[in-house]
Amino acid sequence: MGTRRNFIKKTAAGSAAISLGGIILPKSGYANILGANEKVNCAVIGVRSRAKAHVMAINQYPNAKILYNCDVDDLIIEEHNSWCQENIGYVPKVEKDFRKILEDKSVDAVFIATPEHWHAPMAIMAMQAGKHVYVEKPCSHNAHENELLVKAQRKYNKKVQMGNQQRSAETSHSAVRDIRDGIIGEVFRAEAFYSNNRGSIGKGNSVEVPKTLDWDLWQGPAPRTNYRDNVHPYNWHWFRTWGTGEIHNNGTHEIDVCRWALGVDLPKTVTSFGGKFTYDDDWEFVDNQQVTFGFEGNKFITWNGHSRGIMKPERPGRGATIYGSKGVIELSRNSYKLYGLDGSPIKLEYEKVPSAFNDIQGIGGLDVLHVANFLDAIRKDIELKSPIADASISTMLCHLGNMAQDAGHTLEIDTETGRVKNNDAVMKNWKREYEKGWEPKL
Repeated sequence: MGTRRNFIKKTAAGSAAISLGGIILPKSGYANILGANEKVNCAVIGVRSRAKAHVMAINQYPNAKILYNCDVDDLIIEEHNSWCQENIGYVPKVEKDFRKILEDKSVDAVFIATPEHWHAPMAIMAMQAGKHVYVEKPCSHNAHENELLVKAQRKYNKKVQMGNQQRSAETSHSAVRDIRDGIIGEVFRAEAFYSNNRGSIGKGNSVEVPKTLDWDLWQGPAPRTNYRDNVHPYNWHWFRTWGTGEIHNNGTHEIDVCRWALGVDLPKTVTSFGGKFTYDDDWEFVDNQQVTFGFEGNKFITWNGHSRGIMKPERPGRGATIYGSKGVIELSRNSYKLYGLDGSPIKLEYEKVPSAFNDIQGIGGLDVLHVANFLDAIRKDIELKSPIADASISTMLCHLGNMAQDAGHTLEIDTETGRVKNNDAVMKNWKREYEKGWEPKL
């Protein structure tokens, strides 16, 4: 645990105002904790898919209300407004430019479900405007933003939770408690896995920007490019300008659970094997990958990601397996299975509520619990299940996995900072290029 505390300490210093997109927002005097009986007024930004889980979870919390829906695409807003009317019984105010929402002092918290290149810059701006933040995973587009995000949280003292909702699963908490009590002996290895059979995204053509879309604001901090017909609204995940690949898109969840179960923080070494083995298309990341993270104490985590091609033999589409000297634990978003070294089942636990894993929209019990924890933290100052200082470490592992893949060799890591040792070429990927005037700064 000392390594994590040192990492957080090193990233906690901050000084001047944050400037982004030519706008400087003064540090707010807004009180950090609301009264226990006050409602938390929320804004949901980026409302195509994951936001629906946010909306449903906020709606189930008795002391919260959604004031704003925000998206840069009019068609997505129209669909979401109809969905809100049907599912929560009212339509929040609509705003296309999130910066106007940040100016509204009645907004207490923002929920960010935008493309990934917006996550950290938007979260930083929200904190500077006095808002608490629930940000979808991954919390950053690059390692540099990880550092800024943690510094901003410390500086502005806001509640910031990442949307790795398995941290709110009682089955996972039960398993981790048992691991800490020695139920499988000395834990030494964890495997995170995910498989899907995603199709080709084709080769995009430059076309006219749809009149319903604010393409400039969609790009925000990213360098400007022509609009292409295979990017919006989902395939941006597979382009480096805006996305971070499958290790972040889905691996963040299971890698986070493995790190939690093993009780480790930043790794000593990172090695990645993989490639793009399926379609000849615009996809810019590997589509099959194995990453190994080596930690102090001879512990290691492996990430097996199969974006295009289901893993065989038959196994669940995602999950985590924890290995110890006396047994093995399998964890999914809604189950905990304990086995002896001989493979015989010893203990099986399942969530009594539906999980996000079982719902195609991702609207399940874990979202409700995770969002409730965030809102409770705002109102009652309780501990977050996934505070950004810790969540950012799991995100950092994913960044290092991509960096190791690009490097083509094992990386040695400074376990105090997460930075790659003695490798200036690799460290060039620590930070992205930003559109002029849009770079987040502290």
